[in-house]
Amino acid sequence: MAPAATLRRSRLVTAVEPVTPDVRERILSEARAQLFAYGYSSLTMDSLAGELGISKKTLYVYFRGKELLIRAVLEKFALEVRSEAERWLTDRSLTFAEKLRGFALELMRRLALVSPAILRDLQRFAPALHRHVEELRGRNIPYIFGRFVEAGQIAGMVRDDVTSAFAGEFYLHAMQGMMQPATLQRLDLRPEVVVDGALRIFFGGLLTPAGQKQYEKSFPRV
Repeated sequence: MAPAATLRRSRLVTAVEPVTPDVRERILSEARAQLFAYGYSSLTMDSLAGELGISKKTLYVYFRGKELLIRAVLEKFALEVRSEAERWLTDRSLTFAEKLRGFALELMRRLALVSPAILRDLQRFAPALHRHVEELRGRNIPYIFGRFVEAGQIAGMVRDDVTSAFAGEFYLHAMQGMMQPATLQRLDLRPEVVVDGALRIFFGGLLTPAGQKQYEKSFPRV
């Protein structure tokens, strides 16, 4: 007969539910929906498990706590933005202006889900996560907008007297300041509106005359 300790260990191993990508993605999707709808402070692991139809124990198999779960949600959101930028940049059927505007519209659609109240809630109740949002922004913005500047320079639509590294860092610092909850509240602006206005100002100064013409022709002001 097997020793009692061996039997106990066997029961423990079989009791642990296997981690599967499908369930993990369901958890991340629902957590994002609840975060954007109710904010960090109102999201609970109990309500999340109930909405998903799984036990809280199962939820903790995938994520050991709420902060780790929301960190994963934020990282996935940032990765999707970068992937979206790559999709537009590598589409050879589009002009530079179409790539830039297409990505901008997609980015604004995503940011429309993020209200200033959500950012304020994170800053107040989960400052470490709010700092992580800024870190993710710090990774994405210089890379993405540096890539767009390079693509525009190759196409002759962006001035070549500004380096992509400088342009990306400049835009990052502008956006880090504008996206602060206090700034959004003071100006009564939503993140997607800030991005739209900042893009117009930012690329308005970088586009060559040919780039300006192409941009205005493809996307005239309404």
